[in-house]
Amino acid sequence: MQYVWGALAGLAWGALAAFVNYRINKAAVGKNSNTAMLAANMARMTVDLVALGAVYLLRKRLPFSFEATIIAAAIALSLLSIVFAYRLIKPDKK
Repeated sequence: MQYVWGALAGLAWGALAAFVNYRINKAAVGKNSNTAMLAANMARMTVDLVALGAVYLLRKRLPFSFEATIIAAAIALSLLSIVFAYRLIKPDKK
């Protein structure tokens, strides 16, 4: 059961990080600048590093499986980043 709770916590944490990345990207695309996109990519990498690093650094304090948590966080972060990227480039239907 600890693996299930760890996976759910990891999915939630990865989804939160992916949503933060989406908001960073959305702000950078709105500026339509190469410098803004470069800064956004650096910020997104930092968010990814902090999200996965936090799981790693808190592994002794987590009440559930570390392995399930870090894998689920990485999966959620990767897949939702792709979903949010498609959502960002998809034209709005009015």
